[in-house]
Amino acid sequence: MLVGYARVSTLDQSPQLQLDALKEAGCERIFVEKASGAQRDRPELAAALDFMRDGDTLVVWKLDRLARSMKQLIETVEGIEARGIGFRSLTQSIDTTVSGGKLIFHVFGALAEYERSIIRERTQAGLAAARARGKVSGRRKKLTEVDLSAARAMLADDTFTVQEVAQRLGVSHATLYRYLPAARSTITQKEGV
Repeated sequence: MLVGYARVSTLDQSPQLQLDALKEAGCERIFVEKASGAQRDRPELAAALDFMRDGDTLVVWKLDRLARSMKQLIETVEGIEARGIGFRSLTQSIDTTVSGGKLIFHVFGALAEYERSIIRERTQAGLAAARARGKVSGRRKKLTEVDLSAARAMLADDTFTVQEVAQRLGVSHATLYRYLPAARSTITQKEGV
């Protein structure tokens, strides 16, 4: 069975062009969505995928109607292929139910993977260059060694609660616990927790 999926990005757009093309392609059932492609939660796409069975083919007018990014597209198509469902894009003439279409789709996937690895390499090179110039990456520490010494001293005194110590240091009690995890047991004993 050919199952169509049409999507328009805004409520004022009409999916009629897509619907006509999907009907002409022979889709017996068509699911229509009015949502941005960037949204991960698309109930009509989920309904279409739930409806489909082994041997069915998901048909879209264009690739960008199914997914916004190449990564999202590949993940979606790989997920349906694992269930024995084919994929076809009318505009790009891609059909994973035939060997040529599968090849084209996997070439797209390889290009996307290559692009991700290039981005990863550039990021790593940039971080290494910054470290070589003496730049420290990451978040600045909330508590210095002086702050931690003061916190330990205050926590050793029964008159201070964890909340009071954290408030005096200008951090949350969760941050204080993160810096002083060993003090947690003594802190909770003092507070009667």
